[in-house]
Amino acid sequence: MASTKSYTGIVSTADGGSAFEDAELQLGEQQLSDGTPPMFAGALATTGVAFVRFSAFDSAPHPASQPQWVVMLRGVVEVTAGDGSTRRFGPGDLVLAADTTGRGHVTTTVGDGPFEALVVPTAPGD
Repeated sequence: MASTKSYTGIVSTADGGSAFEDAELQLGEQQLSDGTPPMFAGALATTGVAFVRFSAFDSAPHPASQPQWVVMLRGVVEVTAGDGSTRRFGPGDLVLAADTTGRGHVTTTVGDGPFEALVVPTAPGD
């Protein structure tokens, strides 16, 4: 079993835009609770979690309000970074939106909704 989970970061660039960055979350085998078998887990320090559901999301360019993990649960969104590159994210994809300054990125929905995601803000200093 893989000991990493790939994710896409959206980061601010020096020119005030944003870009995609491929990265990996390191996973370590551990027993998370008594009575459960060991499993691979990665730490995501957080300050709160929100479940979001929306029928459509077609945004103007915007930075992330704070660094946050976005885990797509249902539907597909397309994100265009400030450098013009575009990626699609669907169920199971993990994105770290960390472009908190500058013009940010554009998010649009693809296909029919509803769309669902978990938004997990990172803890200060992470």
